[in-house]
Amino acid sequence: MTRTALVTGSAGFIGYFTAKALLDQGWRVVGLDSLSDYYDVNLKERRHAMLLQSAGFTAVTQKLETPNVLHDLFEEHQFDAVIHLAAQAGVRYSIDAPRSYVEANLVGTFELLEAARAFPPAHMLLASTSSVYGANTQMPYTEADKVEAQMSFYAATKKATEAMAHSYAHLYHVPITMFRFFTVYGPWGRPDMAHFKFTRAILNGDPIEIYNHGKMQRDFTYIDDLVRGITALIDAVPPMPGSDPIDGDSLSPVAPHRVVNIGTGSPVQLMDFIQAIETAIGQDAQKIYKDMQPGDVPATWADATLLKTLTGTAPVTPIETGIQAFVDWYRDYYQT
Repeated sequence: MTRTALVTGSAGFIGYFTAKALLDQGWRVVGLDSLSDYYDVNLKERRHAMLLQSAGFTAVTQKLETPNVLHDLFEEHQFDAVIHLAAQAGVRYSIDAPRSYVEANLVGTFELLEAARAFPPAHMLLASTSSVYGANTQMPYTEADKVEAQMSFYAATKKATEAMAHSYAHLYHVPITMFRFFTVYGPWGRPDMAHFKFTRAILNGDPIEIYNHGKMQRDFTYIDDLVRGITALIDAVPPMPGSDPIDGDSLSPVAPHRVVNIGTGSPVQLMDFIQAIETAIGQDAQKIYKDMQPGDVPATWADATLLKTLTGTAPVTPIETGIQAFVDWYRDYYQT
């Protein structure tokens, strides 16, 4: 029997690849996206156009936070799984336009949870972020760590959605997994992300800006690895409290709700990341070193033990392989 999934943010970077993976697995997919102008809308339209080549994909162009949009979709389709990726992204932009984060991340997630309360799916998977770990300095980050010191408003809204989801899981017994992903990169990525900006600048002969004077590291996660983790988690449904000892502190004691990191567990120094891009392009970057930007953190590092325990899979793509794939896509897409 064919299963049906809702993927919010389906014209986005992660949403596109997640929807594609589900279609390839035989799912019917309803994709919701507002096609906002936060970055190049043409890129989003191209992603949706590729998904629409599959008869199993239905595109809905609406804002997540619009009242009754999600309620009506849930009522019509009776989703087996919901993968919530739609959000206003970006640590730095949240300083300039915080209201957009309230509307998309908080109000939008509220509308989603209300729809799920009325028409419960078998499992909901909601995207969070490594940014919720904030000022934590003990690494690698584990799901059981306290997350009480977010460094950006973006991170604060994502932590709030974790709390909102937990309350609905407890009150209405809707199984919910929050997955925290770590700096995702790859083909068809967002133009505001580092690998995209660095590649564009190097190919254009422009300098790149390197924050914290290069003394940063990230748990870079290749898009295929992230999507493999997300789709594998669909059938790892959080049980009711007290029945799943493998989760430890990541499983709520009072709700079918768990948190899962999706990261490589192998942080990469920023300068090594830049060198991988230079090698893939075959050209050195002009470098401008700057101080740390507000809201940013010097390092991220995932403990992916739980992901592997639950799904048998964990991210494995080497940074050199992933960056080469991105640069090859970029050159082809932009004909550079």
